[in-house]
Amino acid sequence: MTTNTSTMLKEAPKPQLVKTHKYLESNIIDYRGDTLFSCIYAAPEKESIILLHGGPGFPNDLNIIAEHFIPDFQVIIFHQRGTKRSACTSADYTLDAYINDVETVRKFYKIKHFHLWGHSWGGLYAQVYAEKYPHNLISLFLCNPGSGTNIQWQQTEKEVMQFNKSKVSSWEWTLMGINSFLGRLGCDKAYQRLFKQVMKNYNHTFISMDQLDITEDFNLLKAAPINKTRPEIIKYPLLKGLPNPDFKITILYGEHDIYTNSKYFVVDRYPTATVFNLVNSGHLPWLHNPKAYKDVLISHYH
Repeated sequence: MTTNTSTMLKEAPKPQLVKTHKYLESNIIDYRGDTLFSCIYAAPEKESIILLHGGPGFPNDLNIIAEHFIPDFQVIIFHQRGTKRSACTSADYTLDAYINDVETVRKFYKIKHFHLWGHSWGGLYAQVYAEKYPHNLISLFLCNPGSGTNIQWQQTEKEVMQFNKSKVSSWEWTLMGINSFLGRLGCDKAYQRLFKQVMKNYNHTFISMDQLDITEDFNLLKAAPINKTRPEIIKYPLLKGLPNPDFKITILYGEHDIYTNSKYFVVDRYPTATVFNLVNSGHLPWLHNPKAYKDVLISHYH
């Protein structure tokens, strides 16, 4: 393992097609009644990269992340099952279903091998996929990744709770508790209120909420994928890791990340990985320390 601390270092019917950008196509992929809304910045002559957003259950288009890779890569993003424009009619939120979604996207776009990038829960999602299909990957980039499945996820949740509690007043913490309880009962609006406060906490001292263009994401947040995915993560076996993969792995955390001791589960899981602890950054490094984050991307992909 190499550790660096730096401020610089770098089966589907025909799709519904929507042109939304000069280089961007949006496709709705159907798999046995569940649909995945996907976007591709098409560049078939380039290597492909699939981006996995955080959550679980919180939608994000990751456009700001995609911009780092265009035009050097063919970039693919999709709304995870049950979020935003991806309807999960089966109500299947098992991790096997999540893994199959990546495979569905890969096969739809006729990609054999690809780079996989995941943030937060998406970083855990990426690890689960990589453990099952390592032969499909060119590289793995874990950006502030969730620490693990099973009891490791429960430890992660405790750390996140402690982080949030440290950023709010007693009254705000009470409101977060109320909204969390109502959200677990299935109230979408309660989770929307909760996640607005969570996002404010994550960016505390770095940027204001006015600088975040994610209002639509909050308003489309649904309780079902949050509530149904969590128990599936806890039921899933502990990840074994990849002791000697034949592809490059980079792990990045912020100096002030929401994860503390549990991040060492990830570091220990991938002994060949290069690990970065980004100073002056929290859980959203591309916003908190964009130059250092970009330098880490360059060191991984070039």
